[in-house]
Amino acid sequence: MIHSITMPKAILLLLAVLIGLSAYAQKKEKLKFLDADTKEPIVGLYYQYAKQYGASNESGEIELYFVEGERLVLSHINYGKWQLKSNEISEALKSNEPLLRTKHIEILQPVSVISLRPNLAEKDEQLSLNDTEKIHHDAGAILSLNPAINAIRKSPAFGFDPVMRGFKYDQLNVVIDGLQSANAACPNRMDPGSSQIMLNQIKKVEILKGPHALRYGNAFGTINFVSESPVFTPELALRGRASALYETNGNVIRNEAKVGLSSAQLNAGLLFSYSEGNDYTDGNGKTVPSNFLRGSLGAYLHYKPSNADLFSLTVNRNFARDVDFPTLGMDLRTDDTWMLNAEYERILQGRFFTKWVNKGYYTKVDHLMDNLLKPLDPRMMNASTPAETENFGYRSELQKLSENAQFYLGLDYKSESAEGEREREFVIGPNAGMKLYDNPWQKGKIEKSSVFSSYAYQLGIHSFHASARIEYNRAQSLNTEEAFEDFYETTNANQVNPAISLGYKAEWSDKLSTAIWLARAQRSAGLTERYINYFAVGMDPYELLGNPGLKAEKNNQMDWIISYDEINWQAEVNLFASYLTDYIGGEKTNLQPKLMNSPGVRQFVNIGEVFKTGFEFNFNHLISENFSQSAQLAYTYAENLSWEEPLAEIAPLDLRYSISANFLDNRGLISLNFRYVDQQNRVSTEFGEMDSPSFYLLGFESSFKFTTDWQLKLGASNLLNQAYYEHLNRPILATGEKIYAPGRNFYTMLIYRF
Repeated sequence: MIHSITMPKAILLLLAVLIGLSAYAQKKEKLKFLDADTKEPIVGLYYQYAKQYGASNESGEIELYFVEGERLVLSHINYGKWQLKSNEISEALKSNEPLLRTKHIEILQPVSVISLRPNLAEKDEQLSLNDTEKIHHDAGAILSLNPAINAIRKSPAFGFDPVMRGFKYDQLNVVIDGLQSANAACPNRMDPGSSQIMLNQIKKVEILKGPHALRYGNAFGTINFVSESPVFTPELALRGRASALYETNGNVIRNEAKVGLSSAQLNAGLLFSYSEGNDYTDGNGKTVPSNFLRGSLGAYLHYKPSNADLFSLTVNRNFARDVDFPTLGMDLRTDDTWMLNAEYERILQGRFFTKWVNKGYYTKVDHLMDNLLKPLDPRMMNASTPAETENFGYRSELQKLSENAQFYLGLDYKSESAEGEREREFVIGPNAGMKLYDNPWQKGKIEKSSVFSSYAYQLGIHSFHASARIEYNRAQSLNTEEAFEDFYETTNANQVNPAISLGYKAEWSDKLSTAIWLARAQRSAGLTERYINYFAVGMDPYELLGNPGLKAEKNNQMDWIISYDEINWQAEVNLFASYLTDYIGGEKTNLQPKLMNSPGVRQFVNIGEVFKTGFEFNFNHLISENFSQSAQLAYTYAENLSWEEPLAEIAPLDLRYSISANFLDNRGLISLNFRYVDQQNRVSTEFGEMDSPSFYLLGFESSFKFTTDWQLKLGASNLLNQAYYEHLNRPILATGEKIYAPGRNFYTMLIYRF
């Protein structure tokens, strides 16, 4: 039987044949990915491309059909997430050469990263416009690049004490390379740990939000300053840089330099920084006391006897002189610090674990504050307080990095102690010539011994993370005042602090991903909270009395992150909620203060319950090849549930926006910056906290690279000469007004590299 075929059927049949032939003709093509250092295949590399997805095989290869105009999204737990554009895919397929990728251990926790100065091997890479922050004498200042970080300022020039999501002091873990820290020797925290970090050896700052970074501690937020990685060269090479900056408002000068020698096995060098400034003028034309002098010297040595071993040693010496603290009864007279850090890394071959990392550190701060140069009229008393803190510790960690998992197992030990003596000499009156001595720190000491573990696993679009830490915390007072000892049954304390964090992340498409994090952590009270002895170290003039019997403060927190990533723009929002119990704070008592001008005494107690919630939003947009814009927004709401009032010292909503343009083949850059900060009227009446008004700022930054070695920067802040202050600034004793920020300020900076 013969069947007739109509014209429409014939056309459909022909199209089907052509489509089939086309599909057969377009064969799958291969891309191969290798580790940039070892040239080993990257196995388990997850990819999304148009509607194709999968993972690389044991040879590091993926197979795909090329689709014009589509981008290839790649993700690996040990190499991070990156993209290839359509033209890059096409060129790689044509060349048939493997694509190299350097290990980039992705931080899975909620994190923001501030990238700092490139290392010496990257001297031709263009510096970001934030180099004016990197030359700063106080690391606390650069944290303000992120609106999620604010600072308590008792001096206009030094000692910026970071606050993140309302967490501060011992609630935050401020470390270098995950371990080294420094305690403020000054009872008033003139010299917080962040002020002791030498910035010109730092590569980036990881702002790890929430109690999720349990590898580094069980604090409620971690700020990790990451040092530059050593660079080894086949031949002996000398590299270095020097930069200088001048600011018009306050006659501020800043200098820094670094010189390094490298070979196939050795990387060593010296570092230097020096800054000083005078009083500046605020937007109202008033003079603000802000004299300071700050300097640092440092040396580093990295030795690689084999490809499996690496020894590192760094030594830093910091000093500060005659720094004005107009919000306090004394000024910083001298501050001298030694910081030593040693590290040994061993790559393990043929073992379950792939690397063994050992670190040790020692920090000593010698601090002196007095009121001898303060313009007091009448001068009733001369006062001075020499004080010292000592920190040392050790950390040993085993690492296992496989094709789709990360596993860390380790232990660490940290010791911190403080001692000092306040001398009060009566100058006039019936007690003239009499001297009294006070014991602020009582030689308090805290030891923390911990074991920790962290595991992350990637399965296609899904990533799972779990980490835990258990800490044994031992506190004691080695020079206890008799009255303090009589007040408490014991001045020693021993606590066990467990912490756990769980996270899940899903890449729903090549653009959209979400993540949720849950954690419960607790931290024991710090030296101030346990042992401070009748010193006014809080936000009001009440003297504070430590309490060695404090319970551990607990934090239950959730973070929810939504990210959307287009070819030329990215957006991310991080929502969080935190419920704290046994919150530690100062409560008024009927005790008699030691100073006549003090209104009373607060005792550190476990207040009860606190609730926090808020968000951070980030947006980056590449408008064209030469223009880009970015925006960041942060807000925290906090309520003291037990006292039924807002929690004290919470920064208001903060918005940043910048638009930038590059020109002359990226040799020149110019950026216009805008900032808006909302008013803060959610304040604590218990502590007499004042409202703060809203403000907005306008500034610009520009940069021009004359050669590969020389670069000039020009810029201005507060162009409109606004009179404003940050909400967390403390009030000046003489006037009762908050510290106002500098008015209009121009700067110029010159950078040389070789």
